[in-house]
Amino acid sequence: MRILVVKGDGIGPEIVPEGQRCLEAASEAFGLGLTFQEDFIGFDGIKKYGHACPEEVIERIRDADGALFGPHNNVDYPPEHQAYANPSGIIRRGLHLHANLRPSKTRQGVPAHVPKMDIVIARENMEGFYADRNMHAGGGEFMANPDLAQSIRNISRTASTNIAVAGCDFAMQRRKKVTIIHKANVMKLTDGLWREACLDVTSKYPELEVEEVILDAFAAHIVRRPQDFDVVICSNMYGDIFSDLASELAGGLGLGGSINASHTDCIAQCAHGSAPDIAGKNIANPTAMIVSAAMMLTWLAVKHEKPAFNLAANAIEIALSTQLAKGRTRDLGGDMDCDEFGAAVAVRIKA
Repeated sequence: MRILVVKGDGIGPEIVPEGQRCLEAASEAFGLGLTFQEDFIGFDGIKKYGHACPEEVIERIRDADGALFGPHNNVDYPPEHQAYANPSGIIRRGLHLHANLRPSKTRQGVPAHVPKMDIVIARENMEGFYADRNMHAGGGEFMANPDLAQSIRNISRTASTNIAVAGCDFAMQRRKKVTIIHKANVMKLTDGLWREACLDVTSKYPELEVEEVILDAFAAHIVRRPQDFDVVICSNMYGDIFSDLASELAGGLGLGGSINASHTDCIAQCAHGSAPDIAGKNIANPTAMIVSAAMMLTWLAVKHEKPAFNLAANAIEIALSTQLAKGRTRDLGGDMDCDEFGAAVAVRIKA
């Protein structure tokens, strides 16, 4: 299988190769047959193509089996390249990556705000209040007059069904429990449709335990009893907020891996940004990129019915947790460099 490697900006050229290194180790250990090719977004995309996220890269991701997608620093792009959406928005819309799956997991040796957590936020990625992606033409935000700004929120049965299926499929690889988050007691039409679509999907997974939690109540429960949740299915803005909260509770965004996926395409992309202030110093934490790479293997295992990819993903997770317990990068209180940490995880994968 072919994996496209897109390093991006800031710390991307440091952390993405460590994700690739761990995938190469897993491929060797489990006979996955992964091959890797490279292309460019961000500042390097502008240099090569004249665009921070060119159509050529989107097509190459579509043709590949998966991609490692680095962070971007669009706030520092030249003005003419800030007039269009950032690379993440372009790639998600261009490939219709409707599912954003973000795990948060406490690990031995990593300081956390809760004693135990291992959840995945399954975030709908294409609509909601996000004005850069919820309209075919025009924007989802507008001003009726200088003192009144308005925003349209889209909740469709199709998009709600898509993320519910993605969340349920992922839960089947885990502890087989899903939690549906909504505010249907107040937003009876939009969250009401969301709730109805999600419950319709979960009814087709009799092996799953299913619960509903009202939005504001979940904000309390994720702090009070995070160990009780497995896969949490959220609409776009709710999922964006709760995934950051969950990451911070578990130890910080440096651990925040994620995948963005459609029915046919998947990219491994950290939940954090490009951290330009530490770029080039070899001190970034590649954990989130390694977690993202392992999640992509789980997605590929389901899509292609290849159990070896699940075994490889589990091996990466075990190797990563073991290494975090033994030695970490500076942001987690350790003294390891970025490449040193990635190499140590790769060695454990092959052990």
